[in-house]
Amino acid sequence: MVGLAWVVAVACVRGGWSWLYYLPGVSPASYKSRERVALMVSKVSSTKTQIPYDYYSLPYCGKREVGREAAESVESGYVLEMKVPDACKLLCRKQHSRQELRLLRAMIDNEYRVSWSIDGLPAAMRSAEGFASRGFPVGFWATGEETKQDGEEPRFGRRRHYLYNHVRVTVSYHESPERFEGARIVGFEVEPFSIRHDYDRAEDVATAILDTCNEMRPARHDPNNLQDVDGKQAEVIYTYDVNWVASETPWSHRWDVYLRASPDDEIHYFSIVNSLMIVLFLTGVVAMIMLRTLRKDISAYNENATLEDAQEESGWKLLHGDVFRPPPCPALLAICTGSGAQIFVMTAAVVCLALLGVLSPASEGSLVTALVLVFVATGGVSGFVSARLYRLLRGAADWKVVALAAATSYPSVVSLAFFALEAMLRAQGASSHTFPVTAVFTCLS
Repeated sequence: MVGLAWVVAVACVRGGWSWLYYLPGVSPASYKSRERVALMVSKVSSTKTQIPYDYYSLPYCGKREVGREAAESVESGYVLEMKVPDACKLLCRKQHSRQELRLLRAMIDNEYRVSWSIDGLPAAMRSAEGFASRGFPVGFWATGEETKQDGEEPRFGRRRHYLYNHVRVTVSYHESPERFEGARIVGFEVEPFSIRHDYDRAEDVATAILDTCNEMRPARHDPNNLQDVDGKQAEVIYTYDVNWVASETPWSHRWDVYLRASPDDEIHYFSIVNSLMIVLFLTGVVAMIMLRTLRKDISAYNENATLEDAQEESGWKLLHGDVFRPPPCPALLAICTGSGAQIFVMTAAVVCLALLGVLSPASEGSLVTALVLVFVATGGVSGFVSARLYRLLRGAADWKVVALAAATSYPSVVSLAFFALEAMLRAQGASSHTFPVTAVFTCLS
């Protein structure tokens, strides 16, 4: 045992502590020059509606594979090769119908964001202040000005919707020939553009050179040439740029950019302080009332202590008979207490695992998997606490039934809530990104 400890200590000193952050089978992937790098797509989500949709439920280039779960990531049609830059490369040309344009406008109004990933690293979009946010919007809307005839003053027009049909992909890579071969991806950023592409209509779009962007003319933000989706039909040309940037950031710290919170995040400090002040004020009021009541009762008790007729108890002393009185539903109290103890132990164990670095952010779904496994492993805590409390309140009768109910009640409630939410999401046409139903039934079987 001592020898094993020395081996671990020597490995930590020689190899550093960065391995602690990526223990659960997530090893770095190295790419050679011109090796294909897969760009994965999974979903579009919004903080405004809380209903996720599959990426290919939108009329983007490509289509969803038959039989694929909506929560799974799939390789897109974007072609990326290590250290090979591309400028205004054509992805596809699509003629969108009225229904597709209506869907895109709804996604823009509800502030949906597209989720991409490369090598397990989600796409980041930089703000003007330099902070990164995951994903990028489907598009944006703006209200322009409409000028009335006869020289009248301009007025604000209706809302116009614009689609991001061009993306500039910037991939950062790290090289260290003395430690490993090839290059490792340590950054993935996306900058979206809305461009109404133009080209020579006499030529095929697949071979024609676009006038709006090409290798000699990079894409740029032009307010006078935006791709709107407000008509009945629209031709949209999807393009993308690829840039490769060398970086000194090691692979073990590539997630640091996502952990820096933006000051524009909606953190309601005033509401938090206000709630704390209200709680403290109410606590002080209740404490003052109890103190005055107890002081009055104690004074009256001391004055009447010498009197022979002061035998009847009054005031706060009447509570001593209710303190040890069993509750009307001891089984329900024992079940809830056991489930709460199990959840507390599960939370503490998962937090400890996260602090030790076992739960890697690069492993998608590792947190949920750890919660389920630790919850199952701590089932004995719920049974012991509930049975112990029930025997304390009602004796040794039926404590096994209470322990069994404690083991099944909370999972049953959570499962019913899960399936109800799953049914509502699928009724809305959304893709569920919790546990896939087929995977749940597979686990049960």
